[in-house]
Amino acid sequence: MTLRHIRIFLAVCNHDNNITRAAESLYMTQPAVSLAIHELENYYRVRLFERISRKLYITEAGKQMQEYASHLLSMFDGMEQQLRNWDSAGILRVGASITIGSQFMPEYVSRYQTICPAVEVKVQVGPTGYLEKELLANRLDFALVEGIVHSPHLVCEEYMEDALVAVCAPGKPFQDGETVEIEQFRSQRLLLRESGSGTREEFDSAARLAGFSVEPSWESTSTGALVNAAIHGLGIAVLPGRMIKEQLAKGLVISFGIKGMDLRRRFGIVYHKNKFLSSSAYSFIQLCRQQAAGETDNS
Repeated sequence: MTLRHIRIFLAVCNHDNNITRAAESLYMTQPAVSLAIHELENYYRVRLFERISRKLYITEAGKQMQEYASHLLSMFDGMEQQLRNWDSAGILRVGASITIGSQFMPEYVSRYQTICPAVEVKVQVGPTGYLEKELLANRLDFALVEGIVHSPHLVCEEYMEDALVAVCAPGKPFQDGETVEIEQFRSQRLLLRESGSGTREEFDSAARLAGFSVEPSWESTSTGALVNAAIHGLGIAVLPGRMIKEQLAKGLVISFGIKGMDLRRRFGIVYHKNKFLSSSAYSFIQLCRQQAAGETDNS
């Protein structure tokens, strides 16, 4: 088994288990790709793919092979890049969940580029669940996320505190600064972020701890859509406080507390437990921690 076998195997996986497309991407013949897969299966004495109705499906053994192979190849490619281009900075691939991506990431990247101008920082902003998949597939070096990380293969280090805020139009139905009972809260029309987002997972977790679950009236990927619905008296939105400061300051919405419900949360820096983090990555992470400490001091 060689690195060539690993690259061919991953190419097949990355092209929806299609040998023809994998061969084209590798500038190889289809029989050569099929032979390499056959050699891998013989070497490990396992079936990596099953053919059903002329289509390949990856097996459980193949999925495990894919995970190990991705990180083995990542470490090898990282070594090649670092040693062959020791004096060049390279590329840093960073993920950010929606709140962090819109509120903090622009400043993080701007400050980082003043320190390391030769590093190209590529950013992906998306829901925490999506970023988790990108980390596991080694398409990101690390990510800054809100919400719960599920994979045991990922390490999550907390780096900043935040809070969700329940808001509604003034007097519809609650007043600014009021503390309401859980039953009063859960009986209202709720306007929540979509399932799978970090904000939604944090809310659902807080609700479970408080002993209830909800079926929202609105679900959206857009914070703006939810807060505008709340402004028009269509229900109660639960959103990151940092993202609705302007609407709160203008009195378009008011915030209130919920007795027995803790909406505090923490942001995390997430990376694969087998990931080799370069000095560039460590520098970026350290900058995020310093910025977070400054945010805490100023809040």
